Amino acid sequence: MDSVDHMTGNDLISLGFKPGRAIGLALRLIPEASKTLDREALERELRAVLADPVRNAAHPQFAELAEALRQEQEKPAFVERAEPAPYKVWGEGIDESAYDQLRQAVRLPVAVAGALMPDAHLGYGLPIGGVLATENAVIPYAVGVDIACRMRLSVFDIPAKDLDRLNQMLVRALQPRDEIRHRRRIPETARARCPG
Repeated sequence: MDSVDHMTGNDLISLGFKPGRAIGLALRLIPEASKTLDREALERELRAVLADPVRNAAHPQFAELAEALRQEQEKPAFVERAEPAPYKVWGEGIDESAYDQLRQAVRLPVAVAGALMPDAHLGYGLPIGGVLATENAVIPYAVGVDIACRMRLSVFDIPAKDLDRLNQMLVRALQPRDEIRHRRRIPETARARCPG
C-alpha cells in the first residue's frame, strides 16, 4: 500500500472492505485519523472496525464508520413479499418455466405487478414476454433478449362497431399459418426470428 495520504478504495478492498458506502466514508475519515496514526496503526484500526463494528462503536477515529458498517450488517439482503404482487397472463399454452420465473419475480419486495404476454417463454432474469412493474427500482436483468419476438401488430381500417361481427375472420387472419408459409416457400429469413 502507498502512504496514508494516498490510501484508495482499492487499498480498503484489500483490507476486506466491500465496495459501497463504507469505503467512501472511510476515505473521508482517513485523513483526520492519519494525523494520530501511522500507516500500520491505521490499517490495524480499520481492520478492527471492519471485523467488529459493534465493539468499535465509540472508536476515536472511526465511530461513524463503525455505525455505518453495523447498519449494513443488520440490513436484510432480501425479504420476500408475504404475498406475491398481482399478475395477469395474456395468452394460453405458455411454457411452465415462464410461469415459474414470473411467480418468483412477483415475490420481490419491489414488485408491484406483473404480466405474461402471449409470446412468453423462458428468459434470463424474467421470462421473455414477461413484464414486471416495480416501485423505486430498476432491474436491468428483468428483461428478455428478444422482447415481443412473436407479437404482431395489425392495423385494420374497420369501425369498432364491426369488430364483433368480424371477430372469427380476424382471429383466423392473425393466427400463425405455418402450413401456408411452407406451401408458399417463404425463405427462412422471412419467418419468425425467435425461438419457440
